[in-house]
Amino acid sequence: MARILKVQDVVSEINVTPMVDVMLVVLIIFMVITPMLSKGANVNMVKTHNDIKLPDADKEDAVLIAITRDGKVFLSPGNQLVLPNELGSKVKDLQTNRSDKTVYIKADARARFSGVTDVIDNLRTAGVDSVGLISEPIQDKNRKSLSL
Repeated sequence: MARILKVQDVVSEINVTPMVDVMLVVLIIFMVITPMLSKGANVNMVKTHNDIKLPDADKEDAVLIAITRDGKVFLSPGNQLVLPNELGSKVKDLQTNRSDKTVYIKADARARFSGVTDVIDNLRTAGVDSVGLISEPIQDKNRKSLSL
């Protein structure tokens, strides 16, 4: 007995299921990695009306010091926890072959002022002349901006 085989029609529709699977995986990867890309420790920075943009602070090799609410000091690049009295020597080691000698500090708005001044004092003792303080602008729509 011979069987008659039916030839199936060719499917001309695009199967989007594999593409959706790949896109969901890529989305999850970006959601996990994006918080890790922020430089330094996470702090709630001080908000100011008249902030000055410091574009060099966003560079990959910029020396950045983060002071958290509880007084811990983190030094980037590397985001390593450092004691304030060791900070001067480590910053000088990072600045040895750099043209930009500026050290950027971002402190939590609720950090003790004495902790911030200790960090600045240790940097000045080590010979750091240029210190930039990073803040966030206040988004106040009622206030008129001053232009120079």
